[in-house]
Amino acid sequence: MNSPSSKKAALLMVVIVIAVVGSWEIFLRHKGVDACYDDAPALFAHARTMIYQPTDKATVFIGSSRMKYDLDIATWEKDTHTEAIQLSCIGSTPIPVLVDLANDPQFKGRLVVDVTEILFFSNNPFFAERPVKGLKYFKNFTPAQKASLGLDRLVESQLVFLDKDNYSLNAELDKLEIPNRPGFFAIPLFPMEFERTAFNRQSYMQEKMVSDTNLQNRVKGIWDFIGNAMRNAPPLSEKDLEGIFNTVKTSVDKIKARGGDVILPGHLPAAASWWEKTWVFPGQNTGINY
Repeated sequence: MNSPSSKKAALLMVVIVIAVVGSWEIFLRHKGVDACYDDAPALFAHARTMIYQPTDKATVFIGSSRMKYDLDIATWEKDTHTEAIQLSCIGSTPIPVLVDLANDPQFKGRLVVDVTEILFFSNNPFFAERPVKGLKYFKNFTPAQKASLGLDRLVESQLVFLDKDNYSLNAELDKLEIPNRPGFFAIPLFPMEFERTAFNRQSYMQEKMVSDTNLQNRVKGIWDFIGNAMRNAPPLSEKDLEGIFNTVKTSVDKIKARGGDVILPGHLPAAASWWEKTWVFPGQNTGINY
């Protein structure tokens, strides 16, 4: 192939790529898709670097999806004139993050802890997977990774098709409806409109979720599926439950001893009692003191 032909082929390839990518981007925007950031360990690590501020400048939030969705960061910062640092992880227990902050002698700020009973009172390693990965990434957060995150932020803010959880090749393959069979069942996927993520790790739903009853029913069905699966989980032992409370108390005491402030739900004992009676030891009195 001579040089002029090579240049024409290269130019044609560029035109085709731009046309295909541009068409895909326009199509998604026409569907109402907005920019969404990959809520990966890198984004968590970035937020984790921001915790070293006094209590009158920032508040750190840890927990599960309740905190990640229900805390409106923009409203919080407008009304309190302080920064909200979001370290909550969807479908996760906050205890690994609580322990990490307690063991960080430089953290002396204000911490708000969300207690979602079914996640908080559990020793299932699956519920700790997201925060553990984020903390591990933070501890090895290199300058190159920080620069990469900055580039990702620039590009992801402009191109909606870079939504990894919904429009990557793997995500598209996950959407294929493969029938359940012995030894395999497909975990239902939440609709794209249900989970969007901003760079500050604010999770939110699109406005369409308010009006589209099909989307609402789909999400309800997923929660029913998850709830039924959790009911078949083995009960938490008295020893494990006591271990959780000891870990929480030790961590809170460490933070407070350094001058920090930890805010837990006012009805944590009641929540623990509910968990014990409903999920752990139905009909039994364990004698645990909260």
